[in-house]
Amino acid sequence: RQLEEQGLIEQVGVRQKRGCTERLLRAVARSYLISPATLGALAADPAQVPDQLSSAYLVAVAARTIREVAAMRSTGQSAGKRVPTLTLQTEIRFANAAARGRFARDLSRTVARLAAKYHDEDAPGGRRFRLVAGAYPAPPGSTARANATPEDS
Repeated sequence: RQLEEQGLIEQVGVRQKRGCTERLLRAVARSYLISPATLGALAADPAQVPDQLSSAYLVAVAARTIREVAAMRSTGQSAGKRVPTLTLQTEIRFANAAARGRFARDLSRTVARLAAKYHDEDAPGGRRFRLVAGAYPAPPGSTARANATPEDS
């Protein structure tokens, strides 16, 4: 019923079966994203993953991102407002693990420098943003996207 209230499914029929009434439902949403918050205490938590270079940590950060952005998006939609975001996406083919390591070091230094440059703890009306950068092997057969292009959403 909650899925129906949220407009994700709709009733398309009713039928009697062995003395019970069955409601026939169909999906109406274009896509679905299940919030990791539905798992409660079992949800992945970055604070509980000690290895920040592990896939478990990346999944935990991605789950937190989904949970937080989905909540803000829901609140924003109720108020008729958009959530300001910035998304960068690209694919890189590294020659070897050493090149990947150098890239990670350079990226970390560059992000730290930019964060220090633009962070203003005392800005009146300022708003904190959480920046997430992650990398994982592209699935076989995925199409390459050569350029990182910001998209304001």
